[in-house]
Amino acid sequence: MNRDQVQGNWKQFKGKVREQWGRLTDDHLDQIEGRREQLSGRIQEAYGISKEEAEQQINDFERSTDYKWQ
Repeated sequence: MNRDQVQGNWKQFKGKVREQWGRLTDDHLDQIEGRREQLSGRIQEAYGISKEEAEQQINDFERSTDYKWQ
């Protein structure tokens, strides 16, 4: 799935992301709009974790869903 497809399907996957990272607000998710680097930064801020840990969580999320970032 390319970046345009990810952003186009963001509304569908937004709920799954919210389930995974419940501390992220709807405003955060609206700002992220499917951009992996934005998601990583927001996860780091919300959970007080390192960039590497946030990236690992995103990788785990990708493996458990059909959602892939490019």
